[in-house]
Amino acid sequence: MNYFRTTGLRTTALVAAALTTSILTTPIMGMVSDRPSHPSEIVFDELNFTPPMASEFRHELSNGVPVFIAESNEFPLVTIRFSFKGGEYMVPAEKAGLSSLAGGLIRSGGSASMSPEELDEEFDFLAANVGSSMGDTTSGASINCLTSNLDEAFGLFMEMVQNPRFDEDRLEIRRDQILKAFESRNDAGVQIAIRELGFLMWGDDHFEGRQPTKESIESITVEDMKALHAKVFHPGNLMIAVTGDVETSEILAFLEEAISGWEIGEISPDIPKPTQSYAPGVYYYEKEQPQVQVLIAHRGIERDDPDAIDVEVMNQILGGSGFTSRITNTVRTQEGLAYTAGSVYSNRVEYPGVFMSYFFTKTPTTALATRLVFGEIDKIQKEEATTEEIEIIQNSLIETFPRNFESKRAMMGLFMSDERTGRPADYWQTYRDKVRAVTASDVQQAALNHLHPDQAVIMVVGPVEEIQKGNADSEADPERVATMAEFFDGQFTLIPERDPETLKPVDSE
Repeated sequence: MNYFRTTGLRTTALVAAALTTSILTTPIMGMVSDRPSHPSEIVFDELNFTPPMASEFRHELSNGVPVFIAESNEFPLVTIRFSFKGGEYMVPAEKAGLSSLAGGLIRSGGSASMSPEELDEEFDFLAANVGSSMGDTTSGASINCLTSNLDEAFGLFMEMVQNPRFDEDRLEIRRDQILKAFESRNDAGVQIAIRELGFLMWGDDHFEGRQPTKESIESITVEDMKALHAKVFHPGNLMIAVTGDVETSEILAFLEEAISGWEIGEISPDIPKPTQSYAPGVYYYEKEQPQVQVLIAHRGIERDDPDAIDVEVMNQILGGSGFTSRITNTVRTQEGLAYTAGSVYSNRVEYPGVFMSYFFTKTPTTALATRLVFGEIDKIQKEEATTEEIEIIQNSLIETFPRNFESKRAMMGLFMSDERTGRPADYWQTYRDKVRAVTASDVQQAALNHLHPDQAVIMVVGPVEEIQKGNADSEADPERVATMAEFFDGQFTLIPERDPETLKPVDSE
């Protein structure tokens, strides 16, 4: 046995014990006197955060493509993201679902010179994480790899982005997966409610409302995907974001060379506005289930509306802030009618978005919960919010504000989105001051101007006859008795059951 080792261990243990005893028994000067008596008395240093300007990170290639670069040397990795203007809104109605199918196959369907299996193997060998997608309004592709492998990995990435193969076998596999998923489209009441509300609010001729069907998915060909890809994936629609272990001047030169010679096509058209004029009222979709899904919605505002921040604060108080919001507190906490209840004000850039309140409840209490939601809308229009309510939301929005910039990847994506949608350059610099400036009068005025219960669609999924009865047959307090006859004079529209694959009314097939 090593004497010095054993003695050393024992000595160390004795010293540690002595220090521990000393720490536990000797008061540290000021520790007790400075300790607050209650957590509410804790004072935190003010969080000082200055949001960065997009111009600090923005560069431009010789062909006009914007490039946003944020250097980060913590790891020997680099991420390059391509974002293109264009997506499902450019797809004809009879090809609904084309963008999603094509977007995934850009990555999984191989390239002009490589089969899907070969391309997968090469990316795996290089430890490169590569993806692609096409959404409603924008599309993209990204690569994350070791800085040391960038030359080789990015060369494969560029071939994939510029010349995807859209392999027939991979197309059929993905097509079968989608068609199989269609079979269960009527299983979840929430999915039905969202789908039917989309038809009502946007129409089935607008990309926001329409849904892919068995017929549209089966009609999609490789040629369709190639044609859509050619319209969207070119430098005229492109923005680039780079984060990671790079040097700005070097990566700009690298991208300049890599993209040179890539032909600029016709820029994608503007996003179309919906033409659907929806009819307010109660709409039912018959479904035997123990829980009823209710969505209450009407047309909202555009993202850059002058009242947008007032509306944001108002909606957070009404139903958007979880347990601190009025709808959640009334419908869930006080009345115990729903586990999920709240509201969202979802804006769009090019046209007004949607205000929507939602809750899921038992069949007999559907009418009562609906009454309570409309009651909260009426209250926030007639009475000013309290100072405490407003301060809670203001503090929440301001204190969580830095999360928009918590990662360089997210920050570059934000800057690309802002430039593409024309958001004012100083928006983030002035956002918190505008939130702080919202008053009780502003909140009430926003509610009066932008909440329209008389123009709402009440979308209900569940057993219709039982829902309409409400809780009239129960022994509830007479003031709590409610039936669906209270809304829109008892008038309603019954939406016919739809075939999950074709989405046509079952009775018409």
